[in-house]
Amino acid sequence: MRTSVYRKERFNAAHRLHNPLLSDAQNQEIFGKCNNPNYHGHNYEIVVKVTGDVVEQTGYVIDMKILHKILHEHIVEKFDHCNLNLDTEEFKNVNPTAENIARVCYEIIRPKIDASLDLKIYIYETERNYVEFPA
Repeated sequence: MRTSVYRKERFNAAHRLHNPLLSDAQNQEIFGKCNNPNYHGHNYEIVVKVTGDVVEQTGYVIDMKILHKILHEHIVEKFDHCNLNLDTEEFKNVNPTAENIARVCYEIIRPKIDASLDLKIYIYETERNYVEFPA
């Protein structure tokens, strides 16, 4: 029987939403406060949903200790207390919107999860704003 399990982690990071192909006025109009040249921060929550068949031998879809380790090593340690624009290779040329953060996290995690399992990433930028990838 297919079952979904979820793991939540947190990381704190700064970013600036900015498209270098647009003028400063256009960036300000589109991104508003999120275009602050001095950056701004969020307390992000990442929720990872893994769906698959329960393994009869273990009773698990995936061992949550393994999922925690993947998230901690490859997401939290990489992005926590960083400026996403300046400190990470993943966002050197990618606007660090919540949508792009979710996609990047998916691309990092997907190869580390068995291909038979479905994976969804939820990024909560605020209590009220979150993104699901893939949709």
